[in-house]
This record gives sequence, C-alpha cells and structure tokens, in this order.
Amino acid sequence: MPSAKEKVVAYFKSDKKSAAEKKLVFKLDFFILTFCCMAYFMNYLDRQNLTQAYVSGMKEDLNFKGNQLTVINTIYAVGYLLGIVPNNAMVTYFRPGRFFPFMMTTWACITMTTASAQKPQHIMAIRFFQGFFESCTFAGTHYILGSWYTEGELGKRSGLFTASGLAGGIFGGLLQAAIYRSMNGLAGLAGWRWLFIIDGLITLPVAAYGYFFFPDTPRQTTAMYFTQEEKELAMARVPEKPRQPILTKTFVQRVATSPYFYSFIVLWTITNCIEQQSTSSLLQLWMKYNKDHKYSVYELNNWPTGVQAVGITSTLLWATGTDIFGGRWLANYYLAFTAIVSATIILIPGTPTAGIFGAYYWAGSIYACQATSFAWANDVMKLEDHAFRAVIIGFMNFGGNTFNAFWPLIFFSVDQAPYFTRGMYCMIVIGTLLAIWTTLIVLYFRRMNKRKQLLVIDAPEGSEEGSVVVLEESVGDKKV
Repeated sequence: MPSAKEKVVAYFKSDKKSAAEKKLVFKLDFFILTFCCMAYFMNYLDRQNLTQAYVSGMKEDLNFKGNQLTVINTIYAVGYLLGIVPNNAMVTYFRPGRFFPFMMTTWACITMTTASAQKPQHIMAIRFFQGFFESCTFAGTHYILGSWYTEGELGKRSGLFTASGLAGGIFGGLLQAAIYRSMNGLAGLAGWRWLFIIDGLITLPVAAYGYFFFPDTPRQTTAMYFTQEEKELAMARVPEKPRQPILTKTFVQRVATSPYFYSFIVLWTITNCIEQQSTSSLLQLWMKYNKDHKYSVYELNNWPTGVQAVGITSTLLWATGTDIFGGRWLANYYLAFTAIVSATIILIPGTPTAGIFGAYYWAGSIYACQATSFAWANDVMKLEDHAFRAVIIGFMNFGGNTFNAFWPLIFFSVDQAPYFTRGMYCMIVIGTLLAIWTTLIVLYFRRMNKRKQLLVIDAPEGSEEGSVVVLEESVGDKKV
C-alpha cells in the first residue's frame, strides 16, 4: 500500500496517466476550467458588489432604511431559487457552450442597470432577475465538471472553481476601494454606481470566450481543438448513459425515491446555512455598525477580503487532500467545529476586536464545503445518467438556497448588526446538525455499498456453462 507521501507525489505527477490522457486533461483545464472559473469569478463579483456599494455610499445616497439590504438579498435569493432547477435541466438539453454565455451576457447587462437605481425598490426588482440568470453557474458548472473529470481529478477542479468565486469577492473589495478613490464623482456618478457599470462590462469578454471555446459535454462537443481520439478518450474516462427524458412520471419517481435526493439536499441545506457565517458579509457589517471605531470606506472594502482569502486556502487544501486520500465527508467535521467555535468566540462578551476579526477570518474556511460537498455528490452518482445527476445537483443547490430566501432575514438581518447574537447561537446548533447528518449518511452509504458491492448475474443465454460475473459498483466516496 503506498504511503501518504507516495500518494501525493503520484497525484501531482499524474504517473498513472498516459501521454494522451495527460494532453487531454491539459486541454480540459485550459478551455473548460478557465471558462468556468472566470464565469464564477464574475458571478461572485456581481453578487458581492451590493454590500461593497452599500458601505461605500449607496446606503446614504438611496436612503436605505432598517433591513432593506437584507430584503434585497432575500429577493435575489428567491430569483436564484426559482432558476436553479430549470436552468440546470436546460443545460442537459441546450449546448452549454451557448447556454452559459447567453446567461452571462444577460446578467452582465442587468448588473449595469443597477447603476441607474434611484431608490432601494429599484434594486429589489433588478436583483430578482439577476439572481434568476446567475443561478445557472454554480450547479451547472458542477454538472459540467462531473461530465469531463474523473473522481481523482474532480476535487481539485471543484476547489479551483470555488476559489475563483472567492477571488472575485476579494477583487470586488479592492476594485470598489480603487473606484471610490479615483472615480467617485466622475461624470457626475458616485463611485458605487461605477462599480456596477465596470462589473458588467468586464463580464462580457468572458461570455464571448465561452461562446467560441467552451466544448459542451463529451458527447456533444465539436470543439476544433479535440482530435477524434481525444473525444473517444473523454467518453471512455467518464462513461455517459443514454440521456433519459426528464418530463416523465418514471423519471420524477426515480428522482423522488432516490436516497441521493434526500441525503444531499439536506446536506447542502445545512452546509449552506453554516456558510452564512462567511457569505453574508457579516464582518463588513460588523465594521460598518461598530460603535467603538469608525472605519473608512477603504478599510470597509479591503479588510474583509481576508475572509475570502482564508476560504481560498481552505478550499484548495480540502479539495486536493480529498482527491488524494478520499473521504470528502471528513471536511464536514472540520467545518462543523469551525462554525461552533467561531460563533462562540463572537458571542463571548468582551471579545477584543482582534478576536472578532480572527473568528470571522477563520469562519472563511467554511467556504470549502462548496467544493467537497458537490464533488462528493458527483463521485457518488458517477454511474448515473447525466440528466439524473444534473437534476439531483440542481435540487441539492435548490434546497440550500431555499433557506437563503429567509434565513438571513431571521438570523442575520442588518438591524441585528454588529454582533448578530441570534445568528451566532443558531450557528452553534447548525454546526452540531452538520456533524450528525454527515455521520448518518456516511453510515448509510457504507451500508448501501456493502449491499451492492457483489452483484451475481446469470450467464448469458446460450453459454456452454453457467457462470457468475462479479461486479463492483462504486457507491460513495473512496473512503465510504
């Protein structure tokens, strides 16, 4: 059995791959992964810019009252929620190389219209449609990655994809700070308005890149940079079952009765709630509403980027580590521990400023759940047909974002700033639930794996003598 060091070396050197497969994977990374990462970078940039604009003058210019910022985020979540499943299903019917660029172009134009808003209600309407069109990116990309990459490659790519979104959050903060310093008042527009215009403009070239170079799925691709041999190798690496019609009673029953449906929807719902510790811009709002210290616009936009920086590091470490050693689910115990302890630190009366910053920065490592959870789901359903896998992943994302529609209003509303006491107590409970649910589904998948590991099949009719064929069916992660 190879040692841990040997596994790491083999993973990065790709010793088990042939020269042809290494060349194929390089092309996949260059054309698929780059587009997916740039798309999610822009997606996250457009998501995060609202809070950055809020703390950079939009609150005062548009006369925000009470928890209107939280209401806007909830409306965005509703639009996102309504788009997840249909958009993810459409990826299996339309060419992804046309579908994704169209959606990106649309949301880029919607982002730019935010610069014309004159009151919070205008932004509420804009963000609803922006959420709908942006909803294709996250789950759709995980479906595409699962269509091209093998189990041993998927975690790192999922991690890079998640990290690219977090990098968009970092860039957004730095961009807003730079715009505020250099463009505030230019052409009579406030700096926060320029942020939305620039965000939309820089999204358009990425959409154009996807239109010309994104290769769709292995069976659909007509990309000029793949040889016929490489297309056949891609299909052999990740075998695809014939596409099944999804608007049938049989398909709906199959999805609704699948253990994957309930296991991963509940899992992602819990982890999505835990992720609120870092995704709801709580540190930025803590700084904005802190009564003991007045932070500048530059500080409000730059200092919270440390949350995303920690998230990138954690995501890449867990994604790569679980590629090498297996056990995607192990990350959930770390995430649960992080959520519980960081929330406890924030709740303790008299915690110094450094402690608050440290707790929020550490909570940024919870972002790793995006890569590990969806890579785990893709691993488990690798032998399922693409339509089934796409719908399950879509519902998985749907379940998590259902809570986004009301969770922040209850536990992380702006009028609860700066300490969000109710939300922190909830975070302790949710962290405990994550550890419990992870244990339950790991045990269930192990039990299911034992039942399916040996499948006895009668010899084909006409054979000279009876025989049995022993098949191994991979159910779950390497360690499950």
